[in-house]
Amino acid sequence: MKRNLLKRMVLAAVVAGSLAAWQPMTEAAVQVNPIPGLPADFIKGADVSMLPQMEEAGAKYYDEDGTQLDEMQIMKNHGVNWVRFRIFNHPTQGGGFVDAKRALALTQRAHALGLKVLIDFHYSDWWADPGHQVTPAAWAGHNAARLEKDVYDYTKKVLTDFQKAGQQPEMVQIGNELKSGMLWPVGKLPAKDGGKTFSRLMAAGLKAAHDCAPGHKTRLMVHLPDGGDNAVYRTFFDMLIKDNGVNDFDIIGLSYYPFWHGTPAALQANLNDISQRYNKDVVVVETAFGYTNENHDRCPNLYGVKEERAGGFKSSVQGQATGLRTVMDKVAQVPNHRGLGIFYWEPDWYSIPGVGGGVGDDNGWESLAMFDGNGKALESWNTFADVSNQSLPTVPVTIDYVETQGAEGGLGSPIPLPAQARVVFSDEHAEMLPVTWATPSPAYQKQGRYNVEGTVTYNGEKHDVLCVVDVSDKVNCVTNGDFESGSLKGWTITGDPCVDYVQKTGDALGTGAMHYWSDKAFAFTASQTLTNLPDGKYTLKVSTQGGGGQSKYELFCEVNGKRETAPITDTKWNEWHTFTIKDIEVKGGKATIGVTMQAKPGTWGSIDNFEFVRQ
Repeated sequence: MKRNLLKRMVLAAVVAGSLAAWQPMTEAAVQVNPIPGLPADFIKGADVSMLPQMEEAGAKYYDEDGTQLDEMQIMKNHGVNWVRFRIFNHPTQGGGFVDAKRALALTQRAHALGLKVLIDFHYSDWWADPGHQVTPAAWAGHNAARLEKDVYDYTKKVLTDFQKAGQQPEMVQIGNELKSGMLWPVGKLPAKDGGKTFSRLMAAGLKAAHDCAPGHKTRLMVHLPDGGDNAVYRTFFDMLIKDNGVNDFDIIGLSYYPFWHGTPAALQANLNDISQRYNKDVVVVETAFGYTNENHDRCPNLYGVKEERAGGFKSSVQGQATGLRTVMDKVAQVPNHRGLGIFYWEPDWYSIPGVGGGVGDDNGWESLAMFDGNGKALESWNTFADVSNQSLPTVPVTIDYVETQGAEGGLGSPIPLPAQARVVFSDEHAEMLPVTWATPSPAYQKQGRYNVEGTVTYNGEKHDVLCVVDVSDKVNCVTNGDFESGSLKGWTITGDPCVDYVQKTGDALGTGAMHYWSDKAFAFTASQTLTNLPDGKYTLKVSTQGGGGQSKYELFCEVNGKRETAPITDTKWNEWHTFTIKDIEVKGGKATIGVTMQAKPGTWGSIDNFEFVRQ
C-alpha cells in the first residue's frame, strides 16, 4: 500500500495549496478514504456474468501494472470477495449467454479463488428487469399453477446440480428487479388479485432454494430496482410480506444507479427504513459509475454527459472511485449492522465488437466498466481494498467550486432565486447545498441582467456563489410554476391520491417538481386559477418527463368557459419535453390553467416549469 500512501500525500499537498478551481486529476491522484469501522466480512462484490462471452470474443484483462491475468484474479487482488452470476433459462439472444451450466463453471472458478458466490435467477431466456419479465419459451402458455411447479422444479434442479458438483452458492436471488413482477403475463404487477399469483411464484422459488439448503445455509434475496425510491419498496414488500405472507427470505437487494435512481441520501433513507420495517438485511446488488463519456463502438452508450450530471459524480476514474466508496459508505451506515455490502454491475464489460446486450450488438455499457478500452484495470479497482485499510490517511474533501446559478423574471415583481446551488468537490462528486442570498427575492424596474451574491456553507466555512438574473418585460403569472418553493404550494390537486412533491435528480428540472405514480388506475387534475390578468393574448407552457402510456394527458387553459388543450406525450425517464398553447385570449382578468390525466396502474412521471406569459 505504499503506492496509495504516496498518492494521498501528493493529493494532500494539492489540497493544502487551496486550488481555486477544478482541474482534471491525473490517475496518480485518485483518492479513496477508508470507511471507519467497515466490517471485515463486508461484501465487496461484482457481477461479471458477461465474462464467458467476453473471453470467447477475445477479451483480455490486465492488472494496473500491465500483467495479463484472469479477470476474477484481478478482482481478488484488489479486494473483491464476492461475485454474482445471473442465470437465464435457455439464453439465445446474448447478455452473456449465461445458463445454469455456464453459471456453474463460473462458480467453480470463483470458489477456486476463495470468492463467495451469489446466483441470480432471472426466470427468463433473456434480461429480466422492470420493462422485461418474459416467461421462458419452455414455459410459455402455462397457467399459474403450472408456473409454480416450473419455478420450484427448475430452481431445485439447478441448485441440486450445484450441490452435486460441490459448488453450493453462498447466496441465491429469486428473480431480478421484480417491481413489475415476473413471468409475464401471469405474474405481472400490479395485479387485480393484489399480487397473490405473483407471491405464490415467489414462494415456490424460495421453497426450492430452502429445500436445497435446510437451515438457511444459503441466504436468500429478493431484489428490486429504484434503490432511492422508498415508495416502490414499501408498496412491493407490504404486498409480498404483509398482504400475502411471503417472508421466508433473508435479504432485500437493491439496484442503485444514481443517474437513474436518486441521490445517495435517498438511498440511505430507503436502506434504513426497509431494513427496520421488514427486519431484513440489505445489499446494493447492482451499482455502477462512469469513468468516461467517450464511446468506442457503434452502440450509443447508456451513460453519458446527461447521466453524469444527473448522477452527481464526474465521469472520471476518480469520480468512479468516489461513487463506489459513497455507496459502500451508505450501506455500512445502515443501523444494527444490517447493511451487508454491495456488488458492482459488469465492471468487466469493456468494448469488444459484437458483445452487447443482444446478439450482434455492440456495447452500451463500456463507459461504466472498470477496465479501459484495452482491458487494463482502472485505478478505481483499488477502492475495494482501500475502504478497509484503516492505516491509510484520510484526506479532507473540500469544495472546488460552486456553479453559477440563474434566474429570470419580469419587471416590478419579486424574482425568487434558487434555494440550492450545485457544489463540486475535490473528490469529483457534486451536491446541492442551500444558498443564503444577499437579496432572496429581488425586484427590478429595468430590463437587463443583474448579479446577486450569496454563500453556501460546508463544514462551517462559507463559499461564495453568484446568481445571474435576467429581467424581461414578460412576467410569468403562475405561482410556484417551477416548484422551487419546496412544495406544491399554489396548486389545487383533485382526483386520486397519486400526486406529490419530488426532489430527485432527473425527476425535476430544478430542485423540485410535481410527481405522480400509483399502483392502481388513477385520474387527477392539477390546476391553478390566475386572477387580475391584463386583457390580451397569452402563451401557456409546461415541461414533463415520464414513462408515458396515459389514456389521457393534456395541458389545458380555460377562460370564460372556453377550454383550450394540448396533448402531452412522454417518452422515458429524464427525457424532458415542453408543450405549449399559444394565442390564448384573456378577457375579464381570469384564467384557469393546469394538466389533467387518466392512467393505468404503474404510470409515473413528473411535471415542471409551468409558464403563463402575456405575448
